[in-house]
Amino acid sequence: MPAKGTRSTGGAAKNTPTPNEASRIQSTQAKGGNDTGKGSFPSRIQGAAAKGLNAAAGAKAPKSTK
Repeated sequence: MPAKGTRSTGGAAKNTPTPNEASRIQSTQAKGGNDTGKGSFPSRIQGAAAKGLNAAAGAKAPKSTK
């Protein structure tokens, strides 16, 4: 039996979706007539995929030139 307090519950997903997975989710939702606009589940998945891709590539936000 594991020690008390070692079991993780809830929280964010451990695996970030790939851009292909995000595209597939968004496509199936659109074909089903569901919302794919800003703030929708497919939109958030696509954002997470892009964020994960950028983090994996070591990309940083560009500095403002203003």
